[in-house]
Amino acid sequence: MEIRKLLVANRGEIAVRIFRACAAEGIATVAAVAPDDKGSLHAREADETVEIASYLYSEEHIRAAKQTGADAIHPGYGFLAENADFAESVEAAGLVFVGPTPDALRRGGDKLEARRAAVSAGISVLPTGEPDEIGFPLMIKAAAGGGGRGMRGVRECRELPDAVTAPPTLTVPVTSNDPSVPIAAARWLGTVAPVDEVAGPAVVAPLVVALALP
Repeated sequence: MEIRKLLVANRGEIAVRIFRACAAEGIATVAAVAPDDKGSLHAREADETVEIASYLYSEEHIRAAKQTGADAIHPGYGFLAENADFAESVEAAGLVFVGPTPDALRRGGDKLEARRAAVSAGISVLPTGEPDEIGFPLMIKAAAGGGGRGMRGVRECRELPDAVTAPPTLTVPVTSNDPSVPIAAARWLGTVAPVDEVAGPAVVAPLVVALALP
């Protein structure tokens, strides 16, 4: 399906960069704007704006896209970007979700499932397993959730009991009401930076748009 008009379900820098990438491709843009964001940069950068109640309400973005005649929604990052239900709702509404499929988002939201998928695709991953199998230092984290909440570095065996109980406590209130979120243990590499921190948003955001758009 050809994308002629795209709504960005986000704000700030990421929305601006997507709008500029779309402009270079001749794609019309719509800014979803909360009431206190009407004068913001991303609202001025888009071809048109539509008011929404909140950036976190998926139904508001779908309504806004329908109202403005947009045929696609880009989630940006943060907010609803990793919400599989949102991606599913966008597709059910007959719109294009510019991002991973709902199934891919669900797999990616579970670190253990994501690792299994990576292994099956032949991608190298860090060793995981029981502490005595992979050795120290370790990184202990909840299998669900994001943003690094609840992650604990464990340098030696005596630090393990406290680290194992910490991730669910910190992560579950943000991700679910299930206190039995599985714990994942992986080899700790020390200080590393994600690709978006190395390359910078100026490189990564337009690249994501270019790869996602037909």
